[in-house]
Amino acid sequence: MSANPVHVARVGNADQALMIHCALARHEALLPLANALGGATLFDMPGHGLSVDWDGKTEYQGLVADIAISLCDGPTHLIGHSFGATAALRLAVIRPDLVSRLTLIEPVYFAAAKGTEAHRAHARVFRPFVMAMLAGDEEKAAQVFNDLWGETAWADLSERRRADLTNRIHLIVAGAAAIEEDADGITSAERLAELRMPVTMVRGSETQDVIVAIHEVLASRLPDVTDRVVPGAGHMLPLTHTEQVADIIRAAGSENRQPYPLSPTNP
Repeated sequence: MSANPVHVARVGNADQALMIHCALARHEALLPLANALGGATLFDMPGHGLSVDWDGKTEYQGLVADIAISLCDGPTHLIGHSFGATAALRLAVIRPDLVSRLTLIEPVYFAAAKGTEAHRAHARVFRPFVMAMLAGDEEKAAQVFNDLWGETAWADLSERRRADLTNRIHLIVAGAAAIEEDADGITSAERLAELRMPVTMVRGSETQDVIVAIHEVLASRLPDVTDRVVPGAGHMLPLTHTEQVADIIRAAGSENRQPYPLSPTNP
């Protein structure tokens, strides 16, 4: 166990970026991307990896954003995936002075897509998760969630991995209000219009329709945004298509005069 409440890892040139992983993962999920980019600072969200458990009271997305704020030493390139991307966007809205660049990889800000058919379809397929949690069947909820968003089917996971996901599935509920309701208006047109840092959005071509809808809405509200698609990739593209994601980030960095050298395959 880490001696500190939040487990922080720094690899390579750690000042290159600050990365925030997806829910039910740990910082290692983004290590391949960090290494591909030459370095980053990463941390385990509360209840994940070697960080302390969530206290069950503090609003979860805000807690993650506050941890990220504490790790920003001046304007920083933030890179977030899935729920981690929603926390990164929250940070950019409330503390834009700390964000030099923002990379959002499939942010699951479902509130942004409300009113679309894609959001209604998402609500339908996610209902079994909600029902399982209400019934206290956390293993069933973990199975539903994993089969919707994970890269490996529940039936193919080890018993240890299944138990791990089941033990932490309550953290999905912890962050649900922020991404489903967005009471603070983080994704509102008014607040996003105020952002002046360059934003790169990245999604897989094989992702869920609700992610496409979220990207479309956020991209329409951000003043300086590029929305990129990785062919053949799904939701877990930082792990499955690491080099393609890294190339997109390098290219955006070159355009914005950031210190990511272009790879030979992405001139």
